[in-house]
Amino acid sequence: MSVFHWGIIGPGKIAHRFAEDLARVEGAKLQAVLSREQERAQAFAATYATPEAYAELSDFLASPTLDAVYIATPHTAHARYTLACLEAGVPVLCEKPWAMSVAEAEQMIATARERKVFLMEAIWTRFLPTTEKILDLVKAGTIGEITSIKADFGFRAEYNPQSRLFDPAQGGGALLDIGLYPAFLAQLLFGSPKRVQAQARTAPTGVDLETQALLSYPDGQVANLHCTLANETKTEAFLYGTKGTIHWHGRWHEPSSFSVLLPDQAPDNYFFDYVSNGYSYEAACVQRCLAQGHTECPKLPLDFSLGLTQTLMTILEQINVHYS
Repeated sequence: MSVFHWGIIGPGKIAHRFAEDLARVEGAKLQAVLSREQERAQAFAATYATPEAYAELSDFLASPTLDAVYIATPHTAHARYTLACLEAGVPVLCEKPWAMSVAEAEQMIATARERKVFLMEAIWTRFLPTTEKILDLVKAGTIGEITSIKADFGFRAEYNPQSRLFDPAQGGGALLDIGLYPAFLAQLLFGSPKRVQAQARTAPTGVDLETQALLSYPDGQVANLHCTLANETKTEAFLYGTKGTIHWHGRWHEPSSFSVLLPDQAPDNYFFDYVSNGYSYEAACVQRCLAQGHTECPKLPLDFSLGLTQTLMTILEQINVHYS
C-alpha cells in the first residue's frame, strides 16, 4: 500500500491526539507540521518523527509530498488556512467549527468545489463505531420513528479571559467549543430545524458560558440541546422513538457505549473495543475518500456542515454573542 502523507497546521492539544492516532491508520504518515513558532513546530515534529517542520505557510504548502492537511488552529483561523490550502490544491480536514460565519462556510465550499479539491469538517463523532451502529439501528426501526432527542456536553473550566475558551478573539464560548456536538447530533438525525429557541448565560468577556437550545423540525420532531463551561455534566444523549429509546452513555461524543431500552425488556447494551483516541476513524475516511476520487465525504458532505453552521449562527444570534 502506498504511503499517505499528512500535514498538520496548529500543533496544539487536539493535534497531538490526531498525530497519535495517525500511527494506527494504515498507510498514514505525518509528513509536515506548521506552527507560528519554528521551535514549537520542531518540537512537535520530533515527538512524532515528522520530517518537515515549518513556521511559514508558504513553505509548508510548497512541500511536494502533502496528500492532505489537518487544520487544528483556534476556530478563528480555520477559514483562512483552509482557503490557503484549497487554493494550493491540497485536500483539507478542518477542525470544527470550520467557520465563524455562514459566509466563511459558503466561501470555503465554493472554493473547494470550484477547485475540485477535497474538503471535510473534522466532526470525528460521525465516524465512530458507536455512531455507525446507532444509525444502523435507527434505520432498521429498532426504536421506531425518532420523535425527539436530548443531548448535553459540559465541564467546569477555570475562568481565564485570555484562554481560548473565554477569549472572543479565539472564538471562545461553550457553543462553538462543545455545543457543536449536540447540534451535530440533531443535524444528523433531523436535518436543519425550522425554528430555533435559545437562551444563554454569558461570561464577562461576552462569550457564552452556558447555552440551552430547543430546535423544532418540519415533521414535528424536537431536539433539546445543552452545553456549559460552568459545570460537569453527564455528557450523554437520548434518542426517543415511538417504540423505545437509545441511551448514548457519557461521554457520548467520543469512544463510548450505548443501550437500547425497549418496554418490558432488559436493556440491550453495546460496547466497543477502541484502540485509538477516536480520531483514526475520520483520518481513515479521508484517505478512503481521496483514494476513491471523492471531493466530498458521502457520510459528511459539505452541505451538511453548512446546515450545521447555519444552526450554530442562528443560536449565537439569539443569545446575542458576536465575533468580530
